[in-house]
Amino acid sequence: MFILFLVRLRSQRSIPKPSLPSSLHIHSRSLLPHKENPINWNTNHSFVLSNPLLSLLEKCKSIYQLKQIQSQMVLTGLISDGFASSRLISFCAISEWRDLDYCTKILFNTRNPNSFSWNVAIRGFLDSEIPREAVVLYKKVLQCDGIKPDNYTYPLLFKACARLSLIRLGNGILGHVLHLGFDSDVFVSNAVIHMLVSCGDLEGARKVFDESCVRDLVSWNSMINGYVRRGSACEALNFYREMQVEGIKPDEVTMIGVVSSCAQLEDLDLGRESHRYIEENGLKLTISLANALMDMYMKCGNLEEARKLFDSMTNKTMVSWTTIIVGYAKSGLLDMARKIFYAMPDKDVVPWNAMIGGYVHANRGKEALVLFNEMQAMNIKPDEVTMVNCLSACSQLGALNVGIWIHHYIEKYELSLNVALGTALVDMYAKCGKISKALQVFQELPRRNSLTWTAIICGLALHGNAYDAIAYFSEMIDSNLVPDEVTFLGLLSACCHGGLVEEGRKYFAQMSSKFNLSPKLKHYSCMVDLLGRAGLLEEAEALIKSMPMAADAVVWGALFFACRIHGNVLMGERVASKLLQLDPHDSGIYVLLANMYGEAEMWEEARKVRKMMRQRGVEKTPGCSSIEVNGIVYEFIVRDKSHPESEQIYECLIQLTRQLELVECMPDFPGDNSLFGSNFDRCI
Repeated sequence: MFILFLVRLRSQRSIPKPSLPSSLHIHSRSLLPHKENPINWNTNHSFVLSNPLLSLLEKCKSIYQLKQIQSQMVLTGLISDGFASSRLISFCAISEWRDLDYCTKILFNTRNPNSFSWNVAIRGFLDSEIPREAVVLYKKVLQCDGIKPDNYTYPLLFKACARLSLIRLGNGILGHVLHLGFDSDVFVSNAVIHMLVSCGDLEGARKVFDESCVRDLVSWNSMINGYVRRGSACEALNFYREMQVEGIKPDEVTMIGVVSSCAQLEDLDLGRESHRYIEENGLKLTISLANALMDMYMKCGNLEEARKLFDSMTNKTMVSWTTIIVGYAKSGLLDMARKIFYAMPDKDVVPWNAMIGGYVHANRGKEALVLFNEMQAMNIKPDEVTMVNCLSACSQLGALNVGIWIHHYIEKYELSLNVALGTALVDMYAKCGKISKALQVFQELPRRNSLTWTAIICGLALHGNAYDAIAYFSEMIDSNLVPDEVTFLGLLSACCHGGLVEEGRKYFAQMSSKFNLSPKLKHYSCMVDLLGRAGLLEEAEALIKSMPMAADAVVWGALFFACRIHGNVLMGERVASKLLQLDPHDSGIYVLLANMYGEAEMWEEARKVRKMMRQRGVEKTPGCSSIEVNGIVYEFIVRDKSHPESEQIYECLIQLTRQLELVECMPDFPGDNSLFGSNFDRCI
């Protein structure tokens, strides 16, 4: 079954034997909570019934009690029996009171331990927080004379490789499987498929699946859920249909994959059909399946059905709560999301990330940072996802001091500077005005992807460093990374800021001709702005007319702004007419049109525009500004008195205005104030 697959692997890399850890030391460290799997101690076994000491093991409540039983077994000689010693090892490895250090002590000091003893010890480490030690133990088995791994050993090892994403090691162990002839065992076959799927090698998993002669429901489920994990929803559904044609009846695990595929495709009809199948065929609505259904309804926009499922769940997990919170947050219903969030009985970092991310997604960065402060007050330790969200909030607000604090936090607590976090840091520094620091962080990143390059290109464009942005784009292409629409948006913005018309034309054309990207409205807006600023108004207007989609207010606005700069009143009137058709209540259009008439000394037309504005009840929208002081972002508008210290603020502004007026009255030559004469005194 595996021969062709092994040949393909050997053609990719030479693996004469598995690469196994050299260390045989079993480390002592805290363990994950033991999985509450029912353990069959087989108390009715004849040997157990004839040796009451063994039946006492099931009643043990601590390692101390086990040691008492062990000492009696040593005294009676029972410890030398392979079955008896295997029960001791089992208790230490997989019972509620397990102790893996003591387990290995017994194992290594037992004379000729059987395969079961080794397997149960390997299973104990697999279920712990140190699964790598399961592989170390396997190497110890290979060094023992008279003992061989069996078909129960290898599924455990492949699960360890899957959990640790050790595909190279897994391929090496596969060589042992082939050598020992366990490739026809269904459990081993399924474990190999699961390992390959978990490590992202779906093509290899599919090859093993197709060549296997012992496929069962688990095999199909592994493949379906593997495709879902990779985001290949269509392939997962096609596999599900193949499974139905083969006459294999799906179970709850299958339907989790199917429902998740519907969520990825946002196919509500197919999702409802899958839900009906679950109900009509009496499949158990497990917590995982209910969570998957809830997620599907949320992603398909049916909040009511998702909430109904959530309310009907008697046992809600952290995933259940987080799913409903994320659903409401992404739908813009942040107040409802927050209400559910505060109703959660226990919260770890994941739901906090969901809420903070929701506020960032809604462009409400200030509230996101307030929630982050609340999270810290609750002593919840942030992770890399938290930091990415908070840095995005700083980018929205221009909150440089908070961003610097977060950067120091990342360094102090040695959070993993992965690509996402590194990109967020580059973006934050660039948008907060520290382009030199953004470049430094970019250069120091151990790994960069297309998004990282896009962030620095857009940052350089924002700061008007057009030639540097183009240079970084060229370097990105030389690194065999593929630019996306956002990359080109930054590149065209750079050309616009730098007045690089020819370069802008070239890159705009390359979007479709070289990179197979269709320009969107924002790209057309950049090109119109670039051409307009250069005075090429007719070419800009022709570009708008050639667009495959209708131009929006941003595109027309770019041309309108150019018309005003270059004093083209005739074209400006046409463009203003288009803009007023799109949004007759946008006060900015009226103001700019009136100003354009005023600059052309067409006073009557300017009065008519202002009169039209009053008749239509359009009021000028006040601008909103923000400033960061001591890490706190303050927002204010014209004549704003909401700040508690507004009186002092306005007094300060008056003083600054007086100082500016004073400077304006001062002559351009140096000298003593007495030389200025009486005009200067009157100005004061």
